Amino acid sequence: MVDIVACTNSQILASRIAGALGARLIPVERKVFPDGELYVRLLGEPGDEAVVVQSLSPKPNDALVELILVSETLRDLGVGRIAAVIPYMAYLRQDTRFNPGEAVSAEIIGRLVRSMGYYKIVTVDMHLHRVRDPSMLLGPAVRNLSAASILAEYAVKTHNLRNPVIIGPDEEAEQWAKKAAEPLGAEYTVFEKKRISPEEVILKPRGLPDLKNRDVVIVDDIISTGGTMAKAVAEAYKNKAGRVVAAATHAVLAPGALGRIYGAGAVDVVATDTIESPISMVSVARLIVEELKRP
Repeated sequence: MVDIVACTNSQILASRIAGALGARLIPVERKVFPDGELYVRLLGEPGDEAVVVQSLSPKPNDALVELILVSETLRDLGVGRIAAVIPYMAYLRQDTRFNPGEAVSAEIIGRLVRSMGYYKIVTVDMHLHRVRDPSMLLGPAVRNLSAASILAEYAVKTHNLRNPVIIGPDEEAEQWAKKAAEPLGAEYTVFEKKRISPEEVILKPRGLPDLKNRDVVIVDDIISTGGTMAKAVAEAYKNKAGRVVAAATHAVLAPGALGRIYGAGAVDVVATDTIESPISMVSVARLIVEELKRP
């Protein structure tokens, strides 16, 4: 029987995974020494197989060190097979060297995680830019799932949306808009981003369907500052949309993010539990359990 090890950032999600699998849940105790070093302790004796669940947000540096310490402790205690569920994979923004001397953190952290020897690495909606294949960063053991469809389904059912249109707030979000629209049989499109200055960005519709009196779900992978999502919500209303729901897999939520989006007129802002937050209304536990059951 596999054990589910609940690291600090994913205790709720880990408990949901354990419950769905009928597996034992092993909590992790984490303390911080005065110099900033981490102390971790498994609050249970592991068996032969374990799944470590740890989102790399908030505080990705501490979260990553905790993941490494817990995984290596499991090996020290004789666990033969270890998988990692990393619902939010951090350090993906810097995937190339833009300026001389920069660290390509996506490759470096990818190699570090890959070197841990997990038999399977499960992530959700990795924030991929120039590197489209997640296995190039995390190796062949990675399984990158998507929560776009369950987010859109939740928004449509919860708010009884009429003839909804799915919109990605920028070109990079087209992959999530498409995945969200397909199970619903809905139309989808994206806004195209045009930068006016380092601080100012405008969005223009690309082949936008007629939104008059139609409800809209704007789907993205991450809400960080909320700026892009807020602009997309406002743009949908400019095009006569009915109600607009903002949805994203990962709720990073910098200060003021939710206020910006609600201020633009969104009737709701929803996210998943890849990062535990006040808007984590949709759980990815079922998606992860299905993947863990696969060979």
